[in-house]
Formats: sequence, structure tokens, C-alpha cells
Amino acid sequence: MRATFEIGKLSPSPPDSSGSPGPSGGAVVSIGVFDGIHLGHQAILAANRAAAEANGLEATVVTFRRHPKRVLLGRSPKTLTSLQHRLELFRRAGIDHAVALRFTPELRSMGVEDFVRRICVEGLDVKRFVLGFDSKFARDREGTPERLREMGFAVDVVHEVLVGGRPVSSTAIREAVELGDLDLAARMLGRRVSVLGRVVHGNQLGRTIGFPTANLDLSHELHPPPGVYAVFVRRADADAGADAGDRRHPGVCNIGFRPTVAGSPPATPQVEVHLLDHSGDLYGERLECGFVARLRSEQRFEGLDALKAQIARDVEQARAILARVTRGA
Repeated sequence: MRATFEIGKLSPSPPDSSGSPGPSGGAVVSIGVFDGIHLGHQAILAANRAAAEANGLEATVVTFRRHPKRVLLGRSPKTLTSLQHRLELFRRAGIDHAVALRFTPELRSMGVEDFVRRICVEGLDVKRFVLGFDSKFARDREGTPERLREMGFAVDVVHEVLVGGRPVSSTAIREAVELGDLDLAARMLGRRVSVLGRVVHGNQLGRTIGFPTANLDLSHELHPPPGVYAVFVRRADADAGADAGDRRHPGVCNIGFRPTVAGSPPATPQVEVHLLDHSGDLYGERLECGFVARLRSEQRFEGLDALKAQIARDVEQARAILARVTRGA
């Protein structure tokens, strides 16, 4: 997938960070936040890719760097997927090209004809649109499939996706994740609940008790409630090669406030992951942590020896759970 556009001043033909133009030879364009890349989004992306392949075009997504509600309402929900996480999931879905717009007051006030001309036609050479059943964009949400057809564009509309009779939506998934209902969230996502973060420096306590952990900066991604989880970890950069396949590293993830450690607790829950049977420096890497099962709640121990003994039990329990998953049991 090509580099991401950052459109701030809305130049007629926006360059990306390398100075290259948009898709060559025309594009099939889908527009939306795509937070979570859930089953409904995946249906849109699959239809986009199919239309692109059938017409010799590039599968292209127009998304937003941050949630538009930040400008519309002055606040926005924690996202299921950061921009970098969405780009990674777009790549796995077979999307050729992604454009990330800055949702500014100027963009908010842009009418549908201006948006389509400047962003989609001049910037991307759009030939066809693939949109969700409830897609609306541009000023006053006037960018609908019907309006695009009136403007002379071919538009494919993807129908609503239901899980257990309930419409799949980013809002419903956020609620499930916050409540710790990982099964419902996973059914709507079509994959495990996961977070993507960069490894940053922590207090390195894990090293001193034999269980080194990678501390993740999630860039405001929503995560499950505090607790200890069995996880599969993907090293997003190291495992991205053509020969890597779907490489998964077993691990244990702790989300919480470190109640056993002396000192003031952090203001927000910390996300730390221990990769089983791994040694080496992970600082600066991006890790994607997929939650398989919750092992226990976070708790305070009398001392580091008790904490170490419990972590050892967590590791053995996680090994057993992840081994069963790997065998397909």
C-alpha cells in the first residue's frame, strides 16, 4: 500500500510524504472513518477490491486522521483503531492506496461537489465509488450514493451487516470492549479484539523478576478493562515481510495500575505485554496484541515474590490456552 496522504491545506492535487501523486490509472474509492475495520467495513473493502480488480483500477480508501467528532462536537470517543492500526488493516485487506484527511473546519464546510472534485477526481482520479449503506460525507452530510449518481458516478452500495440480529457498528463494538465482552466484540470485528502500540521505556521491573514486559503506547486506542490476558502478538514491522505469513507470538498482557509496585499509581491503565520464549530488545517496535482470553483481574500482592509466583502461574495458564487455540481445539 502506498504512503498516506496528509491533506491539510487541501491543495487540488495533494502530494504524499514522498511527493508522488495519487493512484495511477484510476481508482475505486470508499470513504469513511472505518474505526475498527469491523465486518461491515470489511464487506465494503472486499467490494472495493473486487470492483478494482474487475476494472483494472486501484482499490482506494479515503479516511480521516482523527475522528471527525473532534471538530463536530469538540470531543471524540477513544478509537478502536488508531490511524496506523487502520492502515495496517487496510493493507491486510488488499487495499492499494489510502488517503488520510485532516478533518478541519475547512473540510467540514466543503460541499459535496467541491469535495468530490478536489479530493476524489483531481487527487485520486476516481472512476467508481463503493460506499456503505449509511455513508454520508461532506457539508450537511449531502455526500450520499444518490447524490453521487446524480453527479454521473457509478456507485456500489454495500448492505448492512448483522451479527446475532444486531447491526454491526463501531459504537456497539466500543461498548462491548469497554464492558469486557470480548466474544461479542470479536464476532462483530470478524477477528480478535486487538491493540497496536509502540514499545516505549517503562520502569523495567519485569526484568528484575524474570518476566520482561514491553510497555505499549496505544495512541488513544480503546483497550479492554484492567486485568491479565492471554494474547497473541504480532510484531507489526518485523513480521510484515512476504515470508512472515500470519506469524503469532504467544504472550501475556497486563492492563492496569500496577498496585503492587511502590509509588503513585499511573493516571491511566498501563498496557504491558510479556512475549513467551522471547529475548531481545523490542524498544521502538510496533506490537499488535490480540486478546484471546481473560485470565484474572488485576490485584495487589504482598510483595514482589508473591507477584512473581502469580505471573508464573499466569504464564502457564496462557501457554495452555494458546496451545489449544493453535491446535484448533
